[in-house]
Amino acid sequence: MIIFDNHLIAIPELKVAVVILNWNGRSFLEKFLPSVVNNNNGYSVIVADNASTDDSLQFLNKHYPAVQVISMPFNNGFAKGYNDALKQVKAEYYVLLNSDVEVSPGWIQPLEKLMDSDTSIAACQPKILSHVRRGFFEYAGAAGGYIDKYGYAFCRGRIFSSYEEDLGQYNDSCEIFWATGACLFIRAELFHKAGGLDEDFFAHMEEIDLCWRIKNMGYKIMYCPDSKVYHVGGGTLSKVSPQKTFLNFRNNLFLLCKNHSSQYFWSKLFLRGILDGIAGFAFLLSGNGNHFIAVLRAHFSFYGSFGKTMRKRKALKQQVKTYTTSCIYRKSIVFDYFLRKKNKFSELDPSLFK
Repeated sequence: MIIFDNHLIAIPELKVAVVILNWNGRSFLEKFLPSVVNNNNGYSVIVADNASTDDSLQFLNKHYPAVQVISMPFNNGFAKGYNDALKQVKAEYYVLLNSDVEVSPGWIQPLEKLMDSDTSIAACQPKILSHVRRGFFEYAGAAGGYIDKYGYAFCRGRIFSSYEEDLGQYNDSCEIFWATGACLFIRAELFHKAGGLDEDFFAHMEEIDLCWRIKNMGYKIMYCPDSKVYHVGGGTLSKVSPQKTFLNFRNNLFLLCKNHSSQYFWSKLFLRGILDGIAGFAFLLSGNGNHFIAVLRAHFSFYGSFGKTMRKRKALKQQVKTYTTSCIYRKSIVFDYFLRKKNKFSELDPSLFK
């Protein structure tokens, strides 16, 4: 085993490096790492440990001595954890893989083949299915991510809390707006050129922000249905956690502020405030007062760091080739889902995606 402890150790450059970020996830490593190791087809598997206090490192040392480990002294969340780890990994492609993902045989070759076929593709993702309900799409990515005109994220196969059964309806390889951080296949050079993951996000939606920045640089993000993985989801924060609500609402405002084009930017931000307010009161009326407070905290946190976010926006303009409009839904997904009852991606008008 090779342990990196904030010291660069020279290793040969790899074609593909599968990097799993771990924090107190010994049970996930025991359950899911075998599928990654047994189906890696000669690619390097690296575990980046975010200062775990459980016996993750001892488990890896005993059962997987051939797996390289990057041992970090602090838990700095998903974004900084990956940024620090990937600075120490030399590869053409990175695969950012959650520790609670089971991969299937031959999962990596279709992703690599797709990336090799077109240098304008910066990143891609496989089909993300539920580990619990194996015939259904999973929350974090499903069959590829999109956003609406107000910055709300959704997926083919999953809109808010509605999950579609995988019946082959999304078996086409296509361009998407964002690829999930649960299994993100990305060109290493572009990951670093774009500045990596925004560490102020800490966790949640940082991959959407990264994909938006990369699309604004003129590259494409793709979905590859020929690769399939199974994701547990909610491994670090439960889907019902107020802290997750806080991070999702705040970080969504961050990415909208940083990456949206100048046209109608302020009106979009104003309308987002109204929509988030409605969502907050909906939480309150349904008896979820902690989530109502989380939405308030998210807005206070966002506006408290508004100056810093605007400085990021200004700096990012230097990398913008053209503000992307591809794969953005020109209507409100909130309105269509909650009022018009459109709970499947196939029910949305395809002409409304720019």
